Amino acid sequence: MERVRIEIGGMTCANCSATIDDAVEALAGVESAEINFATDEGTVEYDPEEVSLAAIFEAIEKAGYHPQAETVSIGVTDMTCANCVQAVEDSVGSLSGVVSVDANFATDEASVRFVPETVSLEEIYGAIEDAGYTPVRDEGEGGTERERRESARAAETRKQRRLTLFGAALSIPLSVLMMGELVGLPVPETLLGFGRGWWGLLLATPVQVVLGREFYVNSYKAVVRNRSANMDVLIALGSTTAFLYSVAVLLGAIPGGLYFESAALILTFITLGNYLEARSKGRASEAIRQLLELEADTATVVEEADGERVERDVPLEDVQVGDLLKVRPGEKIPTDGEVRDGESAVDESMITGESVPVEKAPGDEVVGGTVNENGLLFVEATKVGADTALQQIVRMVRDAQSRQPEIQNLADRISAYFVPAVILNALLWAGLWFAFPSTLSGVVESLPLWGLVAGGPSVVSTFEFAVVVFASAVLIACPCALGLATPAATMVGTTIGARHGILFKGGDVLERVRDVDTVVFDKTGTLTRGEMSLTDARVVAPATDGAAVEPDDEPGQATEEFLIEVAASAESGSEHPIAQAIVEGADERDVPHEDPAVVQNVPGKGIRARTSHGTVVVGSPTLVEEEGADPAPAEDVLAEFESEGKTAVLVALDEQLLGVLAVADTVKETAKEAVASLHDRGVRVMMLTGDNERTARAVAAEVGIDPENVRAEVLPDEKADAVEEIQSGGDRAMMVGDGVNDAPALAAAFVGTALGSGTDVAIEAADVTLMRDDPTDVVRAMNVSEGTLAKIKQNLFWALGYNTAMIPLASLGLLQPVLAAAAMAFSSVSVLSNSLLFSQYDPEDRYRLLGFFR
Repeated sequence: MERVRIEIGGMTCANCSATIDDAVEALAGVESAEINFATDEGTVEYDPEEVSLAAIFEAIEKAGYHPQAETVSIGVTDMTCANCVQAVEDSVGSLSGVVSVDANFATDEASVRFVPETVSLEEIYGAIEDAGYTPVRDEGEGGTERERRESARAAETRKQRRLTLFGAALSIPLSVLMMGELVGLPVPETLLGFGRGWWGLLLATPVQVVLGREFYVNSYKAVVRNRSANMDVLIALGSTTAFLYSVAVLLGAIPGGLYFESAALILTFITLGNYLEARSKGRASEAIRQLLELEADTATVVEEADGERVERDVPLEDVQVGDLLKVRPGEKIPTDGEVRDGESAVDESMITGESVPVEKAPGDEVVGGTVNENGLLFVEATKVGADTALQQIVRMVRDAQSRQPEIQNLADRISAYFVPAVILNALLWAGLWFAFPSTLSGVVESLPLWGLVAGGPSVVSTFEFAVVVFASAVLIACPCALGLATPAATMVGTTIGARHGILFKGGDVLERVRDVDTVVFDKTGTLTRGEMSLTDARVVAPATDGAAVEPDDEPGQATEEFLIEVAASAESGSEHPIAQAIVEGADERDVPHEDPAVVQNVPGKGIRARTSHGTVVVGSPTLVEEEGADPAPAEDVLAEFESEGKTAVLVALDEQLLGVLAVADTVKETAKEAVASLHDRGVRVMMLTGDNERTARAVAAEVGIDPENVRAEVLPDEKADAVEEIQSGGDRAMMVGDGVNDAPALAAAFVGTALGSGTDVAIEAADVTLMRDDPTDVVRAMNVSEGTLAKIKQNLFWALGYNTAMIPLASLGLLQPVLAAAAMAFSSVSVLSNSLLFSQYDPEDRYRLLGFFR
């Protein structure tokens, strides 16, 4: 049994702790759960053989609470295939306190979620080392952790290049010596008194020792430490078989030919493949490096000293929240902040993808890493370090690359059994060729490729041919390409998304987006700008306050100015967009207003306030009626405004109806284009809004949404239920929103998508974040998803097709070990190259997918 202490957020009372207790103890394998509301933590005793810590966390989350854990991304060197990934995950995952671990062969890193109170980062490093791999530690000499990762990758690339050159320098003359006569070169039988065989041994041995050492060490770690077989085991078996067989023949122990050049070329070709692979990985991860390079190195901090402004340049990491920063024309804005003084245009293309600079003035927000174009700005830092938008983008991209799509499970399942199956297959066919050479030759000699490469047992001895078949069969089937197929494409796909302002939370999300068949838009701030303005004021009822009567007015009748004054006085205590529109409308019309003494928001209905005028209600007919006023006289005016697509609210004072105010929100220019594009894809488009039916239908008609797909007057706490109802029939819905009240619906949807202009809560709840305030990015996100999955399928097709075609050829004796090694190395490089080609994909056009899968 293991015990783990978990900090839990979201508990508000003893009932919460009891709810969590019941949820966790219901899991098979949990012995006990003690949840303490007072300390916001719980202690769980469980059997890790029966239930995982991840399952316990999931049970707490499903109960509606938040178990606290840290997530860290650790660079891992020496991984060579999918089996290495499994070894790292198994070793780290066995630690008590580790919730989940996702290792990625393509990015050479592992994402680990863990409970710091139970397991330390040092223990995680130790588990990676125990598995036989090298972690890039978070602390140490040589710059930041990111710089040490890049340094480690660069060092690995240089090492593989040196090894390749060393192997080629010996393998090329060795090949000429051993096989030159086959192409007409005059190769002497003896040189300096030694036969070709001894020169072959002399040249092949350094290659076997220097290039082979890495494969032997990794094979030992895999077999002895992890009790598994990986790619290195296959390479070590193939090259060693050729080398030792040749040594035995040279020493006269057995008859046969010499294969020293094959042993050397096998290792040289594989090392060349590793070098090209390391270079390709560096290119694939360059997007994150380029993002981080967008940060400024220093900042100019402005301080007050003796009544004067003093400027000093400081490193970016020394900037604190609240510092006033001076940004000259042409400089990068050091960190996220708010403009305090100055006006300028700012190039925000690195965040939004928009090439047109955005005008900035005092009060506007700016993003770190963007470029100040032409004016002097003074910016107050609001977010620094890891909290900046740029760092959050980098974190989301890295997290997305570490979380693989479900399709990766196919490759993982295959890889888990692949290497043992390959070894058994090689042994089987080697045994069959040794036992029944004549029978198999009779069957195979009719094949067009027979003898082209291997020669057959009629040319060489039966035992020698069996050795050739064994070496070729193990070399041709290395699972490198299979392990790279999904993570390489996912890495490029998430990078394409980030480059266009589309952030996926994980590769699994990237996969799901393609399968969306229904898109549900929130109206305000998503399809519309969310910037409402007061357009109309209509008095419809007699006033009860003598102050409403103006000398020039009809006796007993309130004025529009008084109507606006009463409403603005009540709404000045609210931050709702409609309230802000009414207050701003009053200011624009020079109508005086006051702050309310008491204000109460009624979610989904309006506002109730106490002012010097009396008790004021501004909101829906339902709220006005609940307050004792009759909304009937306003019905025609409401219908008129709402038919024009405006949002109308009633205003009542002391249980008497005063009139109607109308506010309008402009539909975004790209909303209609987004809806049309989704319809072209065959996706159903719906709209959710708390607005009334007539206004909702007017907006829907303007953007092209079918009136039957409009859900109006949906209260904030009902949006999640509405999404679940839509999905109850089997639909896979993407909810697109931008507000706090959209967060539950985003979490309930098959895919939750938040516009980057929205709130942090909405973005945190979402699976996809669109950095631009543009609904057409929903379509682009689908295109990126579709393109990435197409590329993954291509990679898997080539990786599996390559093995499917080549293993039988090797088993039938139609491939020399050298050609098998070269083909294996080429397969990995081809998969990476195919993925890198995808980086040129433009998500603007769905039908420009590179390749033939769509």
